This record gives sequence, C-alpha cells and structure tokens, in this order.
Amino acid sequence: MIKMSKMHQRLCAKSAAMLALSAALPIGSAYADEVAADTTAAASQLETVTVTAQRRKENIRDVPVSVSLLRDEKLDVLVSGGQDIRVLAGKVPSLNVESSNGRTFPRFYIRGYGNTDFNIFASQPVSLIYDDVVQENPILKGYPIFDVAGVEVLRGPQGTLFGRNTPAGVVKFESVKPNLDKVEGYYNVSAATHNTTNFDGAVNVPLSKEWAMRVSTLRQHRDDYVDNKFTGKKNALDGYNEHAERVQLMYAPNGTFNALFNVHQRSTTGSARVFFANAIKLGTNDLVDGFDPTKSYTDALNFQELRTNGASARLSWELDGVKLYSITGFERVGKYVSHGDIDGGAPGMVPAIPFPVETAGGISSVKQYSQEFRAESKNAGPLNWQAGVYYFNEDANGYTDNFGGSDHALVSHLASRQKNTAWATFGSVNYAVNDDFMLRAGLRYTKDKKDFNTVVANNVPQINPTSADVSKAKVNWDLSGTYKYNKDVNFYGRIATGFRAPSIAPASKDVSVTVADAETITSFEAGIKADLFERRARVAFSLYNYQVKNQQLTVVGGTSNVTRLINAAKTNGRGAELELEGFVTPSLKMSLGGSYNFTEIKDPSLSVATCRSCTVTDPKNAAGFAIINGNALPQAPKWTVTATGRYSIPMENGEFFVFTDWAYRSKINFFLYESTEFTGKPMVEGGLRVGYTWDAGKYEVAAFGRNITDTQRITGAIDFNNRTGFINEPRQFGVQFKGNF
Repeated sequence: MIKMSKMHQRLCAKSAAMLALSAALPIGSAYADEVAADTTAAASQLETVTVTAQRRKENIRDVPVSVSLLRDEKLDVLVSGGQDIRVLAGKVPSLNVESSNGRTFPRFYIRGYGNTDFNIFASQPVSLIYDDVVQENPILKGYPIFDVAGVEVLRGPQGTLFGRNTPAGVVKFESVKPNLDKVEGYYNVSAATHNTTNFDGAVNVPLSKEWAMRVSTLRQHRDDYVDNKFTGKKNALDGYNEHAERVQLMYAPNGTFNALFNVHQRSTTGSARVFFANAIKLGTNDLVDGFDPTKSYTDALNFQELRTNGASARLSWELDGVKLYSITGFERVGKYVSHGDIDGGAPGMVPAIPFPVETAGGISSVKQYSQEFRAESKNAGPLNWQAGVYYFNEDANGYTDNFGGSDHALVSHLASRQKNTAWATFGSVNYAVNDDFMLRAGLRYTKDKKDFNTVVANNVPQINPTSADVSKAKVNWDLSGTYKYNKDVNFYGRIATGFRAPSIAPASKDVSVTVADAETITSFEAGIKADLFERRARVAFSLYNYQVKNQQLTVVGGTSNVTRLINAAKTNGRGAELELEGFVTPSLKMSLGGSYNFTEIKDPSLSVATCRSCTVTDPKNAAGFAIINGNALPQAPKWTVTATGRYSIPMENGEFFVFTDWAYRSKINFFLYESTEFTGKPMVEGGLRVGYTWDAGKYEVAAFGRNITDTQRITGAIDFNNRTGFINEPRQFGVQFKGNF
C-alpha cells in the first residue's frame, strides 16, 4: 500500500470528480442524438491503442506502467513547422525536453527527474530508444521526427527490460516499417515564417515476394532572422539546415524468419544557441523592458555542425513455443561542433559583462555498438516469460575550445576520451493468476565500466586527477499486478528499481576530473485505466512516489564557466498523472492531460556557488555558497497541462477541420540553487491548424500556427555573466500540403 499525502488525497478526489464530470458531459447523450441523425457508433469510437512498453505488443490498458503514446495527427501537427525533438516537451504528462545547444543535445526529464549536464560525455536518467537501439550519447538523442509510427513515453524506472540507464523512464520511437503489400508512401511540404521550409516523405516498394524496402527523407530550413547589433549585420543568427535519411530493408521468406535492416544518417548546420546578455530584469524573472528576440549583441562567432549515421539489424525467429530476437545496433557521430558567444554580449554593453566567454564544444568521434539476444515464450497457458543478454560498447572523443580577441583566436584546447562497456542479463515473467489478475516480475543484472582520460591539454593547466576509471554492478527488479475490474476497467500497481552508472566530467583549469557515483531509485506506482461510454472515451490516472539515492547532479556556472559533478544523498519525488480523451460529439474529439510532479533534494551538506548578479533566495553557508537542501530539481515544473481539440465538418468530397493544441507548465528552476532571476516563469504555448482533406483522406491542405499567442519566456540561462538567458521558439504561421499514394 502507498501512504498518500494530503496532496495525493486531494488529487484523487479531483480525479474522481473529473471522471464523474466526464460521465455528465454530453459524450453519451450528444452521441446518442447524433446516432439518431444517421451517424454510426463505430465512426466515433476510439481505436485500440497498442504499445510495446513491456517488449510485447499489448493493449495500452493492460500494461502496468504509466505510458503515453503520440501518433498520427497529434504527432504530425507538432512537427508541422519543422520543429525538432524539443517540441515533445509538455505534450504528454510529466515530460520535459530542453537544450542549451538549440536543435542538438536535447535533455529529457520525466517526473522532474533528469540531468542538466551539457558536457558531451554526460549520461541521462531518461533513455531514448530508436527502433529498439538505445541512443546513449546526448548528441544522438536529437535525431529528427519523420515517418514515425509512434512515440511511447514510459514513466518511472524501466531497468529490467531496457538496455541502458533508465531510472527516470524511456522515450521510445518506432519508425514506420516496410511491407510486402504494395507501393505506397506519402509526401509532406510546408512553408512558414522566417522562410521556414519542411519536406519529408517516404516510399514503400515491394522488391519481390520476400523483400521490401522503405526509404524516408527529411529536409528542413530556416533563414537567419536575428540581427547582430554589434556587427550591424541583419539576419545573422538562428537559422538552420537539417537533412536526414533512413533506408529500411525487410526480408520475410516465410512465417518463421523475419529480418529488418536499417541505415540512417543526419546532417545539421546553422546557428548555435543564441544567448542574450542582460535579458532578465534585476530582482524579477521578467524580460527587460523593450526586449526584442530578433536583436542580439554578440562579438563572437556562432555556428553549429553535426553529422551522425548508424545501422541496425533486427532478426526474429518464430519457433514452436518461443520467439527469438537478435538486435544489433551501430551508431556514430562523425563530427559535432557548437561554437557560440556564451556570455551573450559584447564590449560597450550597459551594464558591462564581467568577462567575455567564447567557446566551442565538440566531438571528434563517437562509436557505439550494442547487441541484444532475447527469447520470448508463446505459451497458451497462464505462464509466459522473456529472457536475454545485452552488451554495450562506446568509444567517445570530445573536446572544449576557448577563443579570445577580435580575431577569435584559439586560446586553449582540452580533449578527452571515454571508453564505456556494459553488459547485462535479464528476465521477466508474466503469470495469469486467474482471468482477472495478472502478475509480472522482472530481474536484471548490469555491469558497467568507464575509462576516462585527458588526451590533450593545450594552455589548460590541469588539476589532478586528470583521468578516472570506474566500475559498478547492480541488480534491479520490478513487480507489478493488473486487476481487471470489468471488461473496460483495469487497476494496476507497480514497484520498480532503477540504476544509473557513474558519470565522469572532464577537467578544466579550475577543477579536476570529477566522478559522480552510481545512483539508484525505488519507485511505487498505482493507477487505473479505463475505456468509457462504449469506447467513445478513455482515461488513465496514476499516482507515484519515488526516492533516488545518491542522485548525480551537475553544478554549472556560479562565478565562472565551470562544470562539475556531485551526488545528493537523497531526492524525493511524488505526484499524479491524468490523461482523458474522447468524442464529445462525432464531430468533436478532445483530450486533456496533466501532471503534478513534486521533487525535493534532501541533503543538508550540499552547497553550490551562485550567480554573479542575481537575487539568491536560498540560505548561504559561511563560505557564501547556497544551501540547496529542500530545493526542487532543475527543469522540473510542478504542474503541466496539455489539451487538444479537433472539430470536423463533413463536406461533399471531403472534410473541413480545425485542430488546436495547448501546453502549460508552471515555473521552473534553471539551477540547483534558487534565485528570483533564474526561476523561469509559467509558460503557455498553443497551436492552431485549419485544413481540408479529400479523396478519403488521401490529400490534405492546411494553414497552421505554432506559439500563436507569441509567448516569450526565458527557458534557460547562463549565471556567471549579467543575467544572460535564452528563450523559447518564436511564433510561426505557415501552410502545408500532404499527400498519400
């Protein structure tokens, strides 16, 4: 049993009230009226949603995990204007995504639990998996969203069945797969504000009775639109060029063996993140009066370049009573560099910046190899199981450069190398106690080893140690149960543990190589999932409580441009998540999602350096450092709400529709310490899409807007200079045409 706080009790009461309210909404009665007007029930029933959260295809209602799925129109709308993976932030309960590097290096947070570390060797407690292959290095996590069948967000520890660090959860992408049926595909073209253009498309070609191929491509562009007032150059910053391809080959000679081969690549050029010095008004978290996001004042170079590629082979064998899998993955970062004006200002600014910072962070190479073998039973009886082994190997080479002077000359160069190997063995069992009650249990043993060395240190005086070797082994487990109250309503409960291996941060002239010890989590979760009104609506509600021991935290900035790792004795988290969707009428479909995420660092001994020019609200110790005990985790909003609505009007040859989506998050801390200026204000962003589909949905033309209210919010900051910040994406309007064949 989970002991509920008063907040949990209030949330339960509110959720019960919402369910009662949903019963009173015109979903049922209005629907009956519409049926009387010659509308069939099937036309406004929700489709059955299947997910692979437990590595098997299952009805989402039967999975004892808090999981969300983004697919079809909801997903298409989000990326309609060329948005990158950060657009997923707040679109499902308890998920946040942000980056201080723009379109590259996204950082994921689930239930407030993530990692703000921006060094290229950083690990994250949220694992991103693309087509069953883990994307471990942060640079690999930003692969663009196109020709995707769905995005699953699994909340809470997933350390039994998934291959790498997953104590916070998993974000899982699945590409649309080739098929042997026919030649088919789609094309999608849009143009929007700032000459933002987007093209993506795919074609499926059966090559023979046994082979099929699917080729997918993406092209995105945005003009520079931010003026540089220091150089006098107009339209100097914040543009990008992105292209990516994916080729898949499927071989299915019979009903026993299936092979899927995947090769993919990505290439990105454009601006690094644009920083704005003196952007935040002293003593508040407001933008300064007269702030203009299209005007920058920078004296440094600003550019970004990224090239990645990879391949995978997924093989499966259907045998009597068992199915075998082999998943082989290779990922490579061929080049990455992000060069920017970190201080966000230039000489002559008022107030003046304390010191100039022009840096470049980069990767000379990352090579990642992973292999999984897994067996899955196919028993007709009550007992089924999965078991397997997993191997991971990564060799990463990265560097940090500092520049100075009007000629942007290289001042210092620090290069490091990290080798990471890990292996695991795992298994899980499902047992149907009776027709109504299913028990599941899982166990995993992981061994993880990292070797880190400083390779080159030109003009960077080193503080020992300059290398580190760490190794850790851990056993994780989970236990869950699902009870079918009736054919439409399931209750579930889950206890799970998770593990993140030790992390290492490079040295600098101010700090040595720092190592954060392994962190562990124990999580309790319970919830209800139900179909309502003859599948015209569905609801999912969950409560959770977790404790992280020895959590790895990243200390950034303060009075200098320094990054180091520390561990907190404990971090507590608790909250609730709700998702409700359904047809109000056959023409109006709506969804509502929300989460309450409370996080708290519990370690009286922890203190960190604070900003040069801000109003710190934490108590300070004798050394002048802020005591962070009791603070919320960075980038962890307490409240998030997301809502969508789609209204359609049938026409003679097609359908006219209006679609809108909205996301809200409450305030956030940017850093481990709390200050007035570096507390992000609450933010609401909305989208609108108006369009027409015809020829049974084969073609669609639409006008769309993103961030239609032109919300401007500081979403992250640099604290060692004058209240430097960066903001959310600008308002955008555009038109789009899609076709299927």
